[in-house]
Amino acid sequence: MTPVRYIDYITRLGDSFDLLALQAYNDEMMASEIIKANPDYSDVLIFEANVKLRLPVFASATQTESLAPWRRSQ
Repeated sequence: MTPVRYIDYITRLGDSFDLLALQAYNDEMMASEIIKANPDYSDVLIFEANVKLRLPVFASATQTESLAPWRRSQ
């Protein structure tokens, strides 16, 4: 899966990769994608407050399929 862009996220005390994945993607298994985007924090289990992370944004298949063909590559 290739991200189409990234958004910045500032952690709150007690955040974890799996919690962020559940909130952002409704899927805890996507935690690995957040870890890949933030390799400097791959060993962190529970975050302190105010850590800046990058959350990958993925295009959903249904979103792309519903676009007109000439808009899909934009």
